[in-house]
Amino acid sequence: MPAPATGEPGTLALALRRALGLTLLERGWLSANQAVFHAAGGTPATVVDTGFSSHADQTMELVDHALAGEPLGRIVNTHLHSDHCGGNAALQRRGGLETWIPARSVAAVRQWDEDRLSYRLTDQPCPRFVTDHALVPGERIVLGEAAWEIHAAPGHDMDAVMLFEPQTRTLIAGDALWEERLAIIFPELEGKDGFGPTRATLSLIERLSPRTVLPGHGRLFDDVGRALAASRERVAAFERAPERHAQHAARALLMFHLLEVREGGFDELVDWMCRTPIYRTVASRAGMDEARAAAWASMHLRRLVDDGALVEHDGRVAVRPQAQ
Repeated sequence: MPAPATGEPGTLALALRRALGLTLLERGWLSANQAVFHAAGGTPATVVDTGFSSHADQTMELVDHALAGEPLGRIVNTHLHSDHCGGNAALQRRGGLETWIPARSVAAVRQWDEDRLSYRLTDQPCPRFVTDHALVPGERIVLGEAAWEIHAAPGHDMDAVMLFEPQTRTLIAGDALWEERLAIIFPELEGKDGFGPTRATLSLIERLSPRTVLPGHGRLFDDVGRALAASRERVAAFERAPERHAQHAARALLMFHLLEVREGGFDELVDWMCRTPIYRTVASRAGMDEARAAAWASMHLRRLVDDGALVEHDGRVAVRPQAQ
């Protein structure tokens, strides 16, 4: 199997399509990227991750176009945050699909435990779906014509997995490694160790030595060493000042919510933050009472407006178009 060439994202994408039958659908920040594989032999056409629920129709159209009329036969999820599996239910309603999810998440999906799955914690919707098979670290799954290794990738999500194809050294990273940013380390917001597992996952990626990375968000890239160094620097900075990580998470989750609802009143958005369990948990761990928590929420919203990520008009706040 030929190794994908290095170079610009367009060149990398073409090489991956030729070598692996893989098409990357790069989405906006409300939906995670999708990796789409054509069927090969007895292996069904597969999509890895399915985006956010409000984008489900668009996801189906994009996947159908990538498969050029070939029926989709399988969903694989790197982890079960709402932007990675929100399209599962819509795709499953078509019938004829099997769904594979990380082994550590199987019980929560079968019980549909929205606390365990983070949907109640973040106040993010995800239509209920079913699962058929578990992605077990140490095992392999065939995607297209290649066998991909399944690796545990705890940190951002403790149940997450990554998929690695050793011949071309291609990594489907989910949210374990992005090119320019670091994903929220959710366990840390609840008082659990997330930085340690994140460092361990970055070390695993370094040992795998991927040539090309397909991240959960953003373009595919091949300067893996630079991305790893930047992620490690951000983890170390957050470890030195955990309150910075809490601020990073607050801003990111608020932006995600506004991308979903499009706009809201300033006071309504502050109230949403104060009611959402993840914010309440962060505020409680920081020793804030309700008044201080509301002031903290208001401060973050005001800073996003002042920084230009959001626009405010007549008391209504919306995402600036270029921020989307």
